[in-house]
Amino acid sequence: MRKTETHSVPAPAPAPAPRRRVQDTASDLGPGRAPHPAGLAVLQRTVGNAAVTRRVQRQADPDVREEARRNAADPTAHGEWSTFRAMMAQAGFPDDVTDAAWQLVLGGIAEQGRLNDEAMTRFTVRQEQREHRASNSWYQELVKMVGDYLGIDTPTMALWSGGREVSDYALAKGHTPLEATPFGGVVDKLTLTSDWMLKTPMWNVLSKAFVSRARGPVHIFLRAYNPDSVLIAQEVPQLRVIMALHPAVRLVWHPVYAASDGRLMEVTKNLELASDASYSTRDECVQVLYDYLRLLHDPANTHSRRAHADVSARLAANGNPQ
Repeated sequence: MRKTETHSVPAPAPAPAPRRRVQDTASDLGPGRAPHPAGLAVLQRTVGNAAVTRRVQRQADPDVREEARRNAADPTAHGEWSTFRAMMAQAGFPDDVTDAAWQLVLGGIAEQGRLNDEAMTRFTVRQEQREHRASNSWYQELVKMVGDYLGIDTPTMALWSGGREVSDYALAKGHTPLEATPFGGVVDKLTLTSDWMLKTPMWNVLSKAFVSRARGPVHIFLRAYNPDSVLIAQEVPQLRVIMALHPAVRLVWHPVYAASDGRLMEVTKNLELASDASYSTRDECVQVLYDYLRLLHDPANTHSRRAHADVSARLAANGNPQ
């Protein structure tokens, strides 16, 4: 789950004035009780009547997983509400956007279980399953509302694959991954739900909106290559469409390997580890990454053991010698 600037990041807002908290009056909601009007008013004002209707229906929907249903029905009772509100204020979000975004996130989590089940029963192609899971209307409304907060404040955008530390590596190199945008940075620090399958589609929806804002070079960091990953199956094809419309957008590929001390390094054409090694095509990048893992990986290096195992399995599945 990055470019030449397209959207400026809003300056941090001053400390907000005391506000009327939906939490103060909604905490006593139980199953079957109507959500508090203040929360519904914010949702209606920000994203419209349809979201309000879905939230009211969610209150007593027996098909929703119980914990997700409770959180969607009473968003301010969620244990991370205060943390979310504080981080959103620090990032400069208006109070109404914060309140509505929280309701949409939790409503999306409650909705996602049904969509996940439908995806598995209705579709056999993985990309079609992924698209159905990402059709969550709560997450779609969320992106419409926070889209401008997915901009970057560095010259270039970053995409990555192969573990969360690759995102941190890209950021340290001066590029902006989704997790370092104002809204991405907030939700990245939250647990939200213990069922990651309920929140992963939210990241896919956010990623699509993030990538659509590319207007300059996009640096792609590969520690692992999976042609069925969101990066390769969704983000890169989307970028190629954007490249046809915006010539300044180009892809810069980086093969990444974790050295024995845990440091992330990049693989040169001579199969050496360096602080920077970039390629203009995916095939070049993947080739040197595969060659390094296949020929020079140290079995004692636990930091890259999984990457080596993945490459070996993929080569074996394709009938290639290792």
